[in-house]
Amino acid sequence: MADSALGVYIEKFLKYLEVERNASSHTIRAYKRDLKDFSEYCVSSEPGEIDIIDVRGFISGQINNKKKKTTVIRRLATLRSFFAYLYREGYVKINPARLVPTPKAAKTLPHFLSVDDAFSLVQSPEGIGLIPARDRTILELLYSSGLRVSEVSGLNMDDLNVREGFIKARGKGKKERIVPVGNKALDALKSYIIERKLYRKTRSASEDDRALFLNRNGGRLTDRQIRRVVVKYASQIGIEGQIGPHTLRHTFATHLLIGGADLRVIQELLGHSSLSTTQKYTHLDIGHLIDIYDKAHPLADDE
Repeated sequence: MADSALGVYIEKFLKYLEVERNASSHTIRAYKRDLKDFSEYCVSSEPGEIDIIDVRGFISGQINNKKKKTTVIRRLATLRSFFAYLYREGYVKINPARLVPTPKAAKTLPHFLSVDDAFSLVQSPEGIGLIPARDRTILELLYSSGLRVSEVSGLNMDDLNVREGFIKARGKGKKERIVPVGNKALDALKSYIIERKLYRKTRSASEDDRALFLNRNGGRLTDRQIRRVVVKYASQIGIEGQIGPHTLRHTFATHLLIGGADLRVIQELLGHSSLSTTQKYTHLDIGHLIDIYDKAHPLADDE
């Protein structure tokens, strides 16, 4: 990417995100991908030559190519952040992306599991040994603590406080927060730690000993591998539709709200920086109540 003049500025911006903003590797990859596509679209190679027409043309092209609205909105946000950085650094005189209108995205409610399905899923890993114990613990943590998949992958042994029943998670921007762990998840965690110790005795000391969740080769379990764990067991018990670690995060939040938890408590547990991000669960809860009414009230189906 750095081969072009614009690519040089993109590399500077990505370095700024990594060093000064402490952005996650996932965020940096997303910015890099968006800016690469924009640089390939843009005829002008110098940032100062790019104007609002270039940005609008790129966004219109994304829409015409049937990109998801959420993707288009994210890419516009990337360009706004990129040119805001260039403006602060004095590389451009204006931010050409600032006045480009944001496409309206359809509001969708997060998918979540029923209590029965959630219980069946976390209980589905069977057998003895490292892998079943690991998978059971991952599913329990995702459901009982609402962790992001990257937070689960990034857990280290010294992030655990089994005695007090909490873990230290590193969220977006590497912000740390303390997250409580339910009793079932704690039991699974204790069992897994025993299996992990037994497994480590057979491995070389040069391997990663900090990572909590290990793969079959003794390395840290990746985000993608954790997603495969969730999909595998969901398929085994017959849960239909798309499901992944984020489904269990939504399920955690929804079940808390339905159970009467305060929205700000849920915000803190999820690690949301803004309450507006958490408020989507209030709409979901209303839908849940309407569904219960339709099924239970004697006049719900009355015509």
